[in-house]
Amino acid sequence: QVQLVESGGGLVQVGGSLRLSCTGTGPTFTAYTLAWFRQAPGKEREFVAAFRSDGGRKYYSDSVKGRFTVSRGNARNTVVLEMNSLLPEDTAIYSCAVGPIIVEPAIPSQSGYTNWGLGTQVTVSS
Repeated sequence: QVQLVESGGGLVQVGGSLRLSCTGTGPTFTAYTLAWFRQAPGKEREFVAAFRSDGGRKYYSDSVKGRFTVSRGNARNTVVLEMNSLLPEDTAIYSCAVGPIIVEPAIPSQSGYTNWGLGTQVTVSS
């Protein structure tokens, strides 16, 4: 069973930065799609960004494009989400999820991901 653990959340002021990491343990996919989703209080969980291991393709929601960067981390089985120019509306629990290679139109959909982390809280204060 693949297990995912997020780290790096915390409290930051508007305009600040945070770096989230997602580390996978156990059996790992040879080829995979790893995504970040977030859920703010009272709202549906929404797609944030994704990294596909075949060719290193990256995908972003319109709300974070240009501010967030997803990449493979230096440590094995780790994917990093660099978040810059944070806004109060970025406040949420951020969770990572992994699945096999997912076709592009389906990447923002939660249904393609088979394993999820518990999440890490990000709070942006104004």
